[in-house]
Amino acid sequence: MYYVRSKLVESRGALHIHYRLLLSGPVQLSNTNCTSKAISNYLYKYPHISRKFVSTETVNTEKATIKSSKFGRKVITVSSLIISAAAVFAILNHKHAEAENNKQEKIFSRVLKRGGPKNLLIADRLIDEGDSDINKPRLVILGSGWGAISVLKELEKDKYHVTVVSPRNYFLFTPLLPSATVGTLETRSLLEPIRSLIKSVSAYFLEAKATDICFSEKLIELSPDSDEPFYIPYDKLVIAVGSKSITYGIEGIEHCHFLKSINDARMIRKKIMDNFEKASLPTTSPEEKKSLLSFVVCGGGPTGVEFAAELYDFLTEDVVRYFPLILRNEVRVSIIQGQDHILNTYDAKISDFAEKKFRRDNINVITNARVQKIEPKHIVYKMKDGEVKELDYGLVLWSTGIAMNPLTKTISEKLEVQKNTRALITDNRLRLKGVPDSSVYAIGDCSTIENPNLVKQLMQFFVDGDTDKNGHLSYSEFQTLAKKISRRYPITKSHLKKADILFARYDQDKSGTLELEELRIMFEDIDKKLTSLPATAQVAHQQGKYLGKKLNQIAVAHRTKKYPPSSDYSVDIDKPEPDVDDLLPPFSYAHFGSLAYVGNAAVADFGTGWTWMGGLPAVYLWRSVYFSEQISFRTRALLAIDWSKRFLFGRDISKF
Repeated sequence: MYYVRSKLVESRGALHIHYRLLLSGPVQLSNTNCTSKAISNYLYKYPHISRKFVSTETVNTEKATIKSSKFGRKVITVSSLIISAAAVFAILNHKHAEAENNKQEKIFSRVLKRGGPKNLLIADRLIDEGDSDINKPRLVILGSGWGAISVLKELEKDKYHVTVVSPRNYFLFTPLLPSATVGTLETRSLLEPIRSLIKSVSAYFLEAKATDICFSEKLIELSPDSDEPFYIPYDKLVIAVGSKSITYGIEGIEHCHFLKSINDARMIRKKIMDNFEKASLPTTSPEEKKSLLSFVVCGGGPTGVEFAAELYDFLTEDVVRYFPLILRNEVRVSIIQGQDHILNTYDAKISDFAEKKFRRDNINVITNARVQKIEPKHIVYKMKDGEVKELDYGLVLWSTGIAMNPLTKTISEKLEVQKNTRALITDNRLRLKGVPDSSVYAIGDCSTIENPNLVKQLMQFFVDGDTDKNGHLSYSEFQTLAKKISRRYPITKSHLKKADILFARYDQDKSGTLELEELRIMFEDIDKKLTSLPATAQVAHQQGKYLGKKLNQIAVAHRTKKYPPSSDYSVDIDKPEPDVDDLLPPFSYAHFGSLAYVGNAAVADFGTGWTWMGGLPAVYLWRSVYFSEQISFRTRALLAIDWSKRFLFGRDISKF
């Protein structure tokens, strides 16, 4: 034992075990158990001592152990570094979040100041509002319909501090709303959350109803549900709040359903299914069944016609599959229209096609009739010849036109120049009449563009057109004048585009020139033909796109002080800082056609006498157009799924 220990001690400082073994070869140790045990103990106690007397097998084992130990240490080291880095990141992230929270608490811990006509709180800072937004012009958009969304999609990021205000937090694809009343489409397929649409411009959203506007102080009064009203300031304001259905003061209108929102569609769907379920009960009398299964539509416009068509499809395709067959013979669908024809804003050929189609489908079309009164179980209407009739109903849909909602009515009462009783009046650049600083715009159903009244400007136009100052207009002078008027008032373009025919028609004395009186007669005739743009999604969409692009140009012009050249009769070009709005072209509407679904068939009016009426090809055109107009891939996918489900399995007849 002493001999082994002394030999091991003497070997200190010798070569590494690997090299000594290569030089010396294997060394046989004592075979005694005592000696082997002693060597093992001293090797464990003095690992730095050269292992001269270890066998080759033992050395290989030690080498593998050392390598494994080194790899383990590396793994532990890398893991420690990763854990340390993650811990540092978590700490820094927590500190950043804490700093942001402290920043927001600092912003909102201060008391909001009060002001305005009603001394309300003024929310001049919003939650998550960054410092970079403070110096941007404040653009507030009221509404979440076609006009408002079209403005948002055209706006460029970082041009404005954008805030969207609406009592509903979703965009609704209204043209397909009748399809949701009978389960052809699910209501979710027509909705897109507003917050997903405003990300592209880093806008803010407030779910509240705008109830008043103070134009002098540029404050908007907002009323959240069951909360205190407050003001938000604006630099530019876009009013796109839509409209409500006009009721003409009819007694008993509370018994009617409307179709303006997604909740309206859900209520109608529930009412239809309730009526069918109640009519299926054995205790329901025959008279009550007839009343329950009588559906009346007041108004023969696109919404009323499409609802009647969807209801007819539901009756013929789904009711017979799920409800007693006897009920099909009891169902009646009626349309009451005050004009000579349904779809009277379309081409006459389309109106005739739709009426014949409905007669074949046993849909009762009552024209030249005015609703007088709506009782709880029947409707009273008066024919053009004075005859008064009654019609029992289980459901009445009121779809007769538009009227001002409370906000637009309040605005109209504030501004003296607002004389229209159904919509806010704007100029041809969509600026609200009565607000002098070009800071307020109105688009969509809530507005109407003022007609130019050419006769009132007769002398100005005549003097501008008479370039040689000889007291009359030659053909070339009139042609130039017609182009200028069309640029200034695009609504007159269709009436002035054939200058040669127009010139020959009003040159009454055949002198080859137009006198002042002849020009006056021409302008009078054109003024009589001018009509307001229809309150459709197509108009609101185009107005929103135009306004969004224009707001971008205005922001760039004010930032760079570079103004666009005048394109027409602008009177502000000599000002030090002109109104950029007057230097930009006015709004010009391009009609791409009107569509309507009439029950496994569709019609299209493209204007200028070009129409298309038919079965499945027209239906696929109708669907394709609305499919392409969707504002997100999500709603496109859902529409495709719903239409496929209807084809494969029929409509969803559940109440919700």
